[in-house]
Amino acid sequence: MPRRRDPIERAADDSRDLQEVSTWEPRSLLDRFAYGVYTALSYGFPAIVLLVALAITASILLSPAIIVAEQPLVSVFFLLSVVPAALLAAYIWYADITTREPLGLLVATFVLVILFAPFAAVINTVGGEFINRATVLGSLLFFFLIVGPVEEAVKLLAVRVYAYRSNSFDAVIDGAVYGAVAGLGFASIENAIYIGGYLTDLESGTGLFVAATEIATTRALAGPGHVIYSAIAGFYLGLAKFNPQNAGPLVVKGLLVAAFVHGLYNSTVQFVPAIAAELLAIGPDAAFVGFVVAFNAIFGYYLYRKIAHYRRTYRDVREDIADRDLTPERTEFEPAQR
Repeated sequence: MPRRRDPIERAADDSRDLQEVSTWEPRSLLDRFAYGVYTALSYGFPAIVLLVALAITASILLSPAIIVAEQPLVSVFFLLSVVPAALLAAYIWYADITTREPLGLLVATFVLVILFAPFAAVINTVGGEFINRATVLGSLLFFFLIVGPVEEAVKLLAVRVYAYRSNSFDAVIDGAVYGAVAGLGFASIENAIYIGGYLTDLESGTGLFVAATEIATTRALAGPGHVIYSAIAGFYLGLAKFNPQNAGPLVVKGLLVAAFVHGLYNSTVQFVPAIAAELLAIGPDAAFVGFVVAFNAIFGYYLYRKIAHYRRTYRDVREDIADRDLTPERTEFEPAQR
């Protein structure tokens, strides 16, 4: 894309010096210093952010790492806690009827969300200091205004900063795939934190493994929710990429839906299982499992219908698609290709 020029520059001949009139290039010592500062910030700031994120992540995962070092078998429970979320993410990847996404981008998204997740933990902690969660209203405000929006934004950011910019992100449904992987990454680090924190103060032995089984089961049920929420937001991010005129509202809509469902889960899981156990005369564990499975099934079905509709439409127009140029247009969120 040619550089836009000021009217003076367009009218002037090449012999006229227009430095700091309508053109600019680094000439003076201050100019070169400003240029150097900008270059350092452009390339150094992202690196600093990643290093800070890496340091925070390492500190958070220190406790789980110590437990695994002392009791290697506990690592099995960490892995089992993410199996349901991993299977759901794998299904969404399999459901992508277009070209398969590169393994490198999937892994990068997974790693990025693990690095970004601690920022969500910090914001949640700080935000929780200003809200009295001892009250019902305080809990609702905390889950709907802080936890849901912050965690879903962090997961979507992990997709947006890298995979979204790739030419391999060439279909709307790709957003759901990368969103699902981001949800899997977030569930993985969240499970590690919860399980590690729960087991830190327990003594080794049979009791430790019984406790590990219980907490791993609980976290395994919670994990698929993260995949569902961020896959929904990712689907709208995919729509945004191919609808640049409405890209902003589409991203916001996806985040609103994902954050609302996320907040709804965190709010209702606090009391609905207990009410169900009382009304249905069943054990609290069975009520909890039933609620989580039902909740994930309802909103998982919502996601399934969006993916299924995309797949049906793709099949219906496949012959027409084969005759068209499917090179994606650059959106307002993307930098110009060089």
